[in-house]
Amino acid sequence: MGQWTELDTPHGRIGAWRADAASPTGRAVVVIQEIFGVNAHIRDVADRFAAAGLTALAPCALDPVEPGVELDYDEAGIARGRALVAELGFERAVDAVGAAAETLRREGLAVGAVGFCWGGTVAFLANTRLGLPAVSYYGGRSVPFLDEPARAPLLFHFGERDPIIPPEHRELHRQKQPQAEFHVYPAGHGFNCDRRGDFDPESAALAWTRTLEFFARHLR
Repeated sequence: MGQWTELDTPHGRIGAWRADAASPTGRAVVVIQEIFGVNAHIRDVADRFAAAGLTALAPCALDPVEPGVELDYDEAGIARGRALVAELGFERAVDAVGAAAETLRREGLAVGAVGFCWGGTVAFLANTRLGLPAVSYYGGRSVPFLDEPARAPLLFHFGERDPIIPPEHRELHRQKQPQAEFHVYPAGHGFNCDRRGDFDPESAALAWTRTLEFFARHLR
């Protein structure tokens, strides 16, 4: 079980959820939130990584705009979350990931990044701009950045029935990042999140296994 901590970033101190590895492997991962904040789902994801042997740190990227954000998966939460990430911008989000990664590196850990939805795009940028091995779950906002060259191994997860990410955008990821590992599942958007209506247990379990294998290969 993780606990709350704080991180110093170029934009001030922010909160973070930290879950230390139950059986340390020398690997760590920065867990990047959706638009809904470091909520119960993201904290659970971090705790699951820790149970699998990876120390996990989930920065509260929205804190510079509004501290302590935790939104529901409803229309009001979606609207508020979209407004908050638009105000934050990607630069400050990447800086938060960088601060989290540096904290973990100082402890001698090999660090990667994993993000979901909006955080999937931040994870992609953590790869192209920070050089972190990264896993992007349904990061549809990455399209404008796909010409940025990858600086480390990269894994994409998408849902075939995602109403938010059209097939042509999904294929752009494959075309512009041909070196990346790429998987499409018979699922909708947000299929990894058991708080969402699109949660798909089988797709989530397979993507999780592939994610853990990816980090086992590339975090050394």
